[in-house]
Amino acid sequence: MNIKSKIVCISTTAILTLTLTGYSFAAGTFTDLSNVVEKEKIIVLQEKGYINGIGKGLFSPKSILTAAEGIQLIVNVLDLNIDNVRFIKAPKATDYFPKANNEAWYSNALIIASVKGLNIPPDTDPKKAWTREEFTYYLVTAMETHRNMPMIKISPANISDGDKITSSFEGVIQRALVYGIAKLDDKGRFNPKAKMTRAEAAEQIYNVLEYFKAHPVQVEDKVIE
Repeated sequence: MNIKSKIVCISTTAILTLTLTGYSFAAGTFTDLSNVVEKEKIIVLQEKGYINGIGKGLFSPKSILTAAEGIQLIVNVLDLNIDNVRFIKAPKATDYFPKANNEAWYSNALIIASVKGLNIPPDTDPKKAWTREEFTYYLVTAMETHRNMPMIKISPANISDGDKITSSFEGVIQRALVYGIAKLDDKGRFNPKAKMTRAEAAEQIYNVLEYFKAHPVQVEDKVIE
């Protein structure tokens, strides 16, 4: 898509309002985080406005992460927006993701994800459950696209179930381990095909913020053509 061909006088700030996660904001601490390992990280993210719950004070940490939720989290943590992009007509999520619902809470995030060049397939179903390797891959590639990341030399980690990782995802997952975004379990497994939970996704988002804090760099706003 050539973004330049769409630039006219309609400001996206007048037609788009970015929601945080599509769920209602829960005042106070979530009430369903007892015995959740990622509890403290989830609370920090809530306080900073990166995540919301599902209503009634619940975060639902063990629920499976959907593609829509994952995309919204990535857009949030990277502070992506299209405020400076002007369109001939108001963009719709289905312009970029045919399986999307233009009235759904996630529609703005999908538009932003596509316009900002996140490497998410157009045939993605927003309701689809994302696996651990999918979320990690899209999160880290987006991070590398929109930050001036330092050059790193990787000594590949010995992932005991590495043969189960989609081949095109392998390099990104190795870098995710080096960045400290992802981690292996106590048996050295990444569990790439396991469904990502909301709590696990929140932990990776927290880890991204910690990485940015430790490696402050200038955000790069790349031109998409």
